[in-house]
Amino acid sequence: MRQDGHVPRVVDHDERRRQIAEALLVVAARDGHESVSSRAVAKELGVATGSLWHYFDGFDDVIRAAAAEVTRRTDERITAATTDLRGLARLDALMREVLPVDDRTRSEARVVVGFWGRLATLAATPDAAVPTLATWQGGIRDALDEAVADGELRDDTPTDAVMALLRSITYGQQVVEVTEPQDAAAHLAVLDGILAPWRA
Repeated sequence: MRQDGHVPRVVDHDERRRQIAEALLVVAARDGHESVSSRAVAKELGVATGSLWHYFDGFDDVIRAAAAEVTRRTDERITAATTDLRGLARLDALMREVLPVDDRTRSEARVVVGFWGRLATLAATPDAAVPTLATWQGGIRDALDEAVADGELRDDTPTDAVMALLRSITYGQQVVEVTEPQDAAAHLAVLDGILAPWRA
């Protein structure tokens, strides 16, 4: 208890790390990656720059945490969007959360593509690749298997190859959106083009 009689607020370490990561994402989305710095993140939070280092070992760790936060948000959205769906309906809902088809996912694409260059220059750590992995690729595979089982896709559909293509276009279409912005229909047409030869 402090001298003024108030009990100090207990700061949740993990929650504060997430707040710092979220502040970096806000700065990146609003001002561009060239404006991302420890000072800018601290200013966004309204704290002294030095306070960041109570929660991170360095700015590289903040960048990794922000990339992981993007992945966490995407996973959360996918879970909500695909509840009670299966097969191609599940796949469509999942892909709409990772392809740049609305304001949120377009903004996310600009942030994510900007991260790739910065992440590639960071010092290696045992889990350095984790934030950039498509953690939802298992959902793609499950949806494809369901679509085959339900007769939506042909029995001879090469699900491993199709899954690899779908994973690739999620990254590829984000780059396309950043370099040559397109409407949602154009991004979804790429998805349809991959599935078209295997539709039952």
